[in-house]
Amino acid sequence: MRRLLPPLALMAGLCAPAIAEPLPTLPPYTAAYEPTTVDERGQWMMADEYERELRDSPRRIRDGGIEAYVRSVLCRAVGAERCQGVRVYVMEVPATNASMMANGAMQVWSGLFLRVHDEGQLAAVLGHEFAHFELRHGVRGFKAKRGTTDAMAWLQVLGGITNTSVRDVQTTLVGSLYRYDRDQETQADLLGLRYLAASGYPAGSAAAVWQSMMAEEDARAVGHGQRPGQKYASGFLDDHPTNLHRATALAEEAARLPAGGDARADAYRKAIAPLLPRLLSAQVKINDFGGSDYILSSLATADGGWSAELLYARAELFRLRGQPRDLQVASGLYRDARAAGYAGPELDRNLGLALLRNGQTDEGRTALSAYLAASPGASDARAIAALIAN
Repeated sequence: MRRLLPPLALMAGLCAPAIAEPLPTLPPYTAAYEPTTVDERGQWMMADEYERELRDSPRRIRDGGIEAYVRSVLCRAVGAERCQGVRVYVMEVPATNASMMANGAMQVWSGLFLRVHDEGQLAAVLGHEFAHFELRHGVRGFKAKRGTTDAMAWLQVLGGITNTSVRDVQTTLVGSLYRYDRDQETQADLLGLRYLAASGYPAGSAAAVWQSMMAEEDARAVGHGQRPGQKYASGFLDDHPTNLHRATALAEEAARLPAGGDARADAYRKAIAPLLPRLLSAQVKINDFGGSDYILSSLATADGGWSAELLYARAELFRLRGQPRDLQVASGLYRDARAAGYAGPELDRNLGLALLRNGQTDEGRTALSAYLAASPGASDARAIAALIAN
């Protein structure tokens, strides 16, 4: 056994599945691609089942034409031929995420639309996920993980025979597996940037996404009373490069490419406008004051000022945090939102609640009475009437 499996050769062989391959030259795209191996067929079966769950999920946002719009941006980014078989599902989840399954189904979480400010940035995210799909990273990652876990199991048997430290080799294997995931992310970043450059969107859009993510993380840390700052190096168990590394690498790579053209910010704002109140409402309720306030401020900067909807959302953010000073700020923001054109009756209700909590009883009752006059059949009408009476 020692002649067949000397310790160093064993270690090298077991680590082999976790070594990332260089970015390949892409073959002509095959729209009707079918899985060819047992591993791929298994992945596609699981993806098909998960896609049925997405299709029928109550969290799926079917209105506003948002799914068709997202798909149009993807097609512009990667080309009509490549995207023709993709199905897009937009899910109501107030967090940043997009992913693509092995069978060509793409899932996009609604929180992403508040964190990108134009089509170029949205195309950068979608192109990155499509790159994972085109590079077949799902099945490659599955094989790497299976090979590594199999190797770790064999080490339990062979470690004593070879005098090899099982714990040391297992640690090496785990680390190389996470490094493999980081390398796949880098490959997808580079291919996504290649898509972006070919599409005519600004090449710097991809780096801008990660720069904004870092700023949001810093704002979130400050909101939680922590020190801001990003990690500068990937940890041993990190499966993604750091945001700083990605932003820097993508900016350097973009500088070598044509600058690109219109980011289509106006088209983006028009597309998400029907969903904006819904997206803002979900964001301010997730108990992340610092991050949410940063997002609202970024939207105001990108849109050329504080709109009525953004002012109302910011008022909600302060009211929900609920400190006495927050309630005072919220009351002013509600009034600013009304002056800017916000006409929803819920403004008077929430203004009245903020005033009552802050001890401004008469003003609070007046606002709540205005709410009841505008919405006499509201589901909370009896509760609001009781507040006015007390």
